[in-house]
Amino acid sequence: MIVEVGENKYKLIKDYRDAFDKDSFLEKYTSFFDCYDYIVGDIAYSKLRLKGFAVKGNKVFNKINDYSNVEKYIKENCAFDCKYYILEKIKDEKEK
Repeated sequence: MIVEVGENKYKLIKDYRDAFDKDSFLEKYTSFFDCYDYIVGDIAYSKLRLKGFAVKGNKVFNKINDYSNVEKYIKENCAFDCKYYILEKIKDEKEK
């Protein structure tokens, strides 16, 4: 599934326990997330929370938002066995 937000496109690469809801994502999304390579959405207590992650080479990359630690983030910072999804930003040719 591809989701468009403004000028950005994202591909749904993981949808654990059918967490992804396009309307709630679009409602929660802000331009703050434009610079991230991945967005994780987790749901606990009926509330959606978004977090941006980056890969090395991205200007906003640091150890807190390192995408290689996304599984650790889900395990340690999200409610146990919560619903979650991961969106990957589709980069156009000029961004690659």
